[in-house]
Amino acid sequence: MAAALAGGLCLPLVCWPGAAAAEPGAVRIARIQGDTRISPLVGERVTGVTGVVTGVRAFGSRGFWVQDPVGDGDPATSEGIFVYTGDAVPEVAVGDAVEVEGTVEEYYPGGVDGGGQSLTQLTDPGVTVVSSGHELPEPVELTGDTLPRRYAPTGDPENGGSVEGLPLREDEFALDRYESLEGMVVSVADAPVVGPSTEYGELWVTLRPGENPTPRGGTRYSSYAAHNPGRLKVESLIPFAERPFPEANVGDRLTGTTTGPLDYDSFGGYTLAARELGEVADGGLARERTRPQRPGELAVAAYNVENLNPEDPPEKFERLAGAVVENLASPDVLAVEEIQDDSGPADDGTVTAGETLRLFTEAVVAAGGPRYEWRGIDPVDGADGGQPGGNIRNVLLFNPERVSFVDRPGGDAERATEVVGRRGEATLSHSPGRVAPTDEAWNDSRKPLVGEFRFRGRTVLVVANHFASKGGDQPTHGRFQPPNRSSEEQRLAQARAVRDFVRETREADGVRRPANVVVLGDLNDFEFSATAEALTGEGLLENALDSLPARERYTYVFDGQSQVLDQTLVSPAIRRYELDVVHINAEFADQASDHDPQVLRFRP
Repeated sequence: MAAALAGGLCLPLVCWPGAAAAEPGAVRIARIQGDTRISPLVGERVTGVTGVVTGVRAFGSRGFWVQDPVGDGDPATSEGIFVYTGDAVPEVAVGDAVEVEGTVEEYYPGGVDGGGQSLTQLTDPGVTVVSSGHELPEPVELTGDTLPRRYAPTGDPENGGSVEGLPLREDEFALDRYESLEGMVVSVADAPVVGPSTEYGELWVTLRPGENPTPRGGTRYSSYAAHNPGRLKVESLIPFAERPFPEANVGDRLTGTTTGPLDYDSFGGYTLAARELGEVADGGLARERTRPQRPGELAVAAYNVENLNPEDPPEKFERLAGAVVENLASPDVLAVEEIQDDSGPADDGTVTAGETLRLFTEAVVAAGGPRYEWRGIDPVDGADGGQPGGNIRNVLLFNPERVSFVDRPGGDAERATEVVGRRGEATLSHSPGRVAPTDEAWNDSRKPLVGEFRFRGRTVLVVANHFASKGGDQPTHGRFQPPNRSSEEQRLAQARAVRDFVRETREADGVRRPANVVVLGDLNDFEFSATAEALTGEGLLENALDSLPARERYTYVFDGQSQVLDQTLVSPAIRRYELDVVHINAEFADQASDHDPQVLRFRP
């Protein structure tokens, strides 16, 4: 492609001084990048930086990538770099030979406190276009065979667990391999899609389709050690107005060759910024339908409906309702999470959700389903987290033609329901009621809602949950390895509070018969987490997910990893049951919600 000549660097069609250190002060890109994640020249003003423009981004974080087509021969030092132009649209084109001066900066997408890695870039640049129309460096082809199977090195304990100062071992760790290519042109070919496309113009592919596969074409996150290094995010450098980003579902394939500079951002980490984007081939993924419950079976389902409120378009209500009827087979009891108040995200003091629920239940009837009744407790304004002003809460819907709700008045936002023994059975002092709502475990978080039901003469207690989010956790692709999961502390406390309530169904005065208890909902944590372990501790609950084949245990897709966030647990009195995670959302670009619902069927 090019050769170093006396007095300078020669590219096809043009030669100019500077890159071969013939001019005093000229700096090569590899020297700027260095062999760690932090440039040895950070903060310095550099001049005479030469290379070929390999990609231009005229929107978002504007700038362009430059690559030295010769390089220094060291695989640990990248030959590419991003030149940030701020608000200015870059006045260069792909194939231009340029000479750049600028200040070396380590930019942390999302902020330094987010825990992500930094992007080495040149800021406040002065750019000279020497000539145009040059051939581009050959892309580094990314394949499963060339990517290390280990994900990340262990961070330096003397530096807070950061990997930033460690020399790159690009042949040992996937994150080091990606870092050694930061800013360089890379390519992937015929890559399976493992994370659906989004409204932000991104999708996830895998270079290793055999790595923890799901039956539907995804890649499963099965433990804290299962990082699945084959995953890579793909975005487009082509503005949407010129070419809409393709719609892709899990199980599709990004065919042909996708080529562009390797970028890094806070939403997913290393990203192929595609200058040339392949075509999406339909993998034929279909939405699942569960079977209807039999006459003697009770069907209890959970569904996160993602901030549902009256301001949502009718189409969202119709799709959610249609899924309840067609895909979930109209369960007898439906625990819904993220029901917002009647004014939605408007922060106006409204806490009632009757209109939200009326619209939802009427949409179910219109879809051919039962006329559900509902029970819930309005929260204290602003006390339950979620979208500001939305006052999200858990609500229990039920089909009165199949199951009866036992109303026991007195429950409110701050009064805990208690277990009361009646005729030897565990019942509630208040139904519906909240579980330990004043416990600090629920600060700024949704409180569990429990209801007492009767089905074929048996009492069933259903506890609907939406545990605290993972906000504040360090990303798996970040500079701290292993990452800190600080949000887990609150969920662990919440799990213990729910477990303590379940224990009361066994130990309360007057309780002589084992209670039928179902604990379900969006727990915002994995089935292998300490949260899940706390819930199943002491043998009070069993995780129904364990009844499924391991490859089928997922309800959510994040960063190209199919994973569990929603769980269903049962007390020992429920001896035989069937759980079905109904995949209708998380794997699809077109989603009514970002979670997949689940249905539990059993005979009390």
